[in-house]
Amino acid sequence: MRIELKNIYKSFDKKTNTIENLNLTVEDGEFTALLGPSGCGKTTTMLMIAGIYKPDAGEIRFNGQNVNALEPKDRNIGMVFQSYALYPHMTVLENIAFPLKQKKVPKKERIERAKKAAEMVKLDGLLDRRPGELSGGQQQRVALARAIVKQPKVLLLDEPLSNLDARLKIEMRAEIARIQKELGITTILVTHDQEEAMTLADRIAVMKDGRIIQYDTPAELYKNPKNYFVAQFIGTPPMNFIKGRIADQQLQIAGKSYFLNRSEFDLTEDREVIAGVRPHEIQFGRGGDIRMKGTVELVETVGYAKIVNVKVEEEHFRFFANTATSFLYGSEIEFSFPSASLHLFDARTGASLKREAGKEKELEAIGL
Repeated sequence: MRIELKNIYKSFDKKTNTIENLNLTVEDGEFTALLGPSGCGKTTTMLMIAGIYKPDAGEIRFNGQNVNALEPKDRNIGMVFQSYALYPHMTVLENIAFPLKQKKVPKKERIERAKKAAEMVKLDGLLDRRPGELSGGQQQRVALARAIVKQPKVLLLDEPLSNLDARLKIEMRAEIARIQKELGITTILVTHDQEEAMTLADRIAVMKDGRIIQYDTPAELYKNPKNYFVAQFIGTPPMNFIKGRIADQQLQIAGKSYFLNRSEFDLTEDREVIAGVRPHEIQFGRGGDIRMKGTVELVETVGYAKIVNVKVEEEHFRFFANTATSFLYGSEIEFSFPSASLHLFDARTGASLKREAGKEKELEAIGL
């Protein structure tokens, strides 16, 4: 099922738009995540796709057909919520089969389909148990099986893993990814957890204040964030930032000036900027062409590496280091990174100053 949202507006008080001019296309069989902080409009967007909310303006299309007036029961969707909403007096099998019972599917067929769905989510040995006898992860599997037993064309997942502990989250992420690929079903996930979105989705719509800020693949969001908001929202540990300035086509940060590649960055206008670099791009010592000194504030050991926290002027940097390297709290160290790994953002607008791919030849052609 191909889903299109065209110029969608939604307001609950007739004064402020919860969703404002939102445009989104999810291709048939694609896994898309709506990612953003609380209150950004991601759940409202999902509920409009489901038909629970109606848009004030704009169109929602399924395979090219306008479904604005279509009731939820007629949209052929399956939904999984943060709260599993299982019936405590029913067995696992009865919970899974319940949507089919509502649709008056013959008993023999609904039992067969419920068993098949249970097998797909690895619950076939627990069919006679009731929800109170199951772990949180098992209850979530029941909810997932109940959503897919109807053989929907669209699967909507609203914060499905937020009630699970860290280990179960990892397990369920793998299960959801496997099932989505097996079924080839168009899936939309709502989450505030960027790690969840990055590991599951083919594309991610990063949302803020009712708008989609950037809609791209996880790799592209990580490598080429289009603005400061996306850059700080994507990545674990998060991107490091430091305030600076572009003057005479040079970057001034931490008391030093650096010449940057003009084919990579828009340096034509003097302005205040925010410079960013990912933790994995930084190295201890002087290997990179951009070098800084800072004071060690904290060293975290994460098994395979150390995460070194360093204060540079009023900013804080994190980078990875070998576990064999020792760092003394309060000591001054030097670290560096290649200028090619740098991100620059306009301090006023937040827009990235990175030039788009292919701009280099255009600049050469006009003599810049």
